[in-house]
Amino acid sequence: MTKILTIETTCDETAAAVMNDQLDVLGSVVASQDKIHQKFGGVVPEIASRAHVENIVPVIDETLRRANITLNELDAIAVANTPGLAGSLLVGLSAAKALCVALQKPLLAVNHLQAHIYACKVAFAQSNVFPCIGLIVSGGHSSLYRCASPLDFTFLGGTMDDAAGEAFDKVAAMLALPYPGGPSIQKAAQNGNPKAYRLPRSLLDEERLAFSFSGLKTAVLYLARGRAGRKGPLLLDAAQVRDVAASFQLAVVHALVSRTLDAAARHGVRWIAAGGGVAANGCFRKTLAEAAAERGIGVAIPPMRLCTDNAVMVAARAHRLFAAGVRDELTLEAAAR
Repeated sequence: MTKILTIETTCDETAAAVMNDQLDVLGSVVASQDKIHQKFGGVVPEIASRAHVENIVPVIDETLRRANITLNELDAIAVANTPGLAGSLLVGLSAAKALCVALQKPLLAVNHLQAHIYACKVAFAQSNVFPCIGLIVSGGHSSLYRCASPLDFTFLGGTMDDAAGEAFDKVAAMLALPYPGGPSIQKAAQNGNPKAYRLPRSLLDEERLAFSFSGLKTAVLYLARGRAGRKGPLLLDAAQVRDVAASFQLAVVHALVSRTLDAAARHGVRWIAAGGGVAANGCFRKTLAEAAAERGIGVAIPPMRLCTDNAVMVAARAHRLFAAGVRDELTLEAAAR
């Protein structure tokens, strides 16, 4: 039975996992940096890469311990090498290459975004979700793909400015809510009125499968801080903050769901696979599932633990590549974009 160790360090989570070719997770560890970056209100690339250097060896060691496996029992090493923060990517890639040299094992490069889509296969192992429309919504990406097969992904469109997850973080800061913004906005929105404020829902040109969240973010800024902008005082009371959070969340979800359903209709597919940190949002999951069901379209979204960055999704993708005979050279480079 093939066993692959995978490493994920594309942003601010240091993660490793061991998975077999039956997609059984033998061991998985994620070391989060949320507390480190909290005071900055977002990820600081240099700090993130230094934290990866400190965490990478302990995370790999603990993963192997949980999997009850030794390095020599592995069949390959896989690593997410694109896209991501350059410094963060280099830490994971360097560790993977070192292990491959020391153990004489093959190296597999995995695209982080494709891994997010493939996380759906882990959760829906008994269903053939391909072909599907793949939606990736995270702090750095809001992208649509046509996934004809597990190895055939075609980019359809993405955000023209801010990613949805970045907008959540920035709006949370505007509303004086803690980082990370996604969970904070969702928590505040639970007791808010999503129809209290009519916020812009930019769908851009109807012919383009694209997103835009900068105008929405600016509208919230003016509501929360007035024309003084980020440096101005918060002008909202607690109830109004909850209402703005709920209205903002609904506007983002509407844009994501509408565009994704448009893509499914245009390409005649019957499945949608969604991944990324924003896919953990309860309003998004519920709205997408209900809207797709009305159109007879299936929705595959991983459990929340597989929505945020993790090495399990990288492992699942790596096994598919390994079975297809894909191998990468040790000259492999990190590609931030």
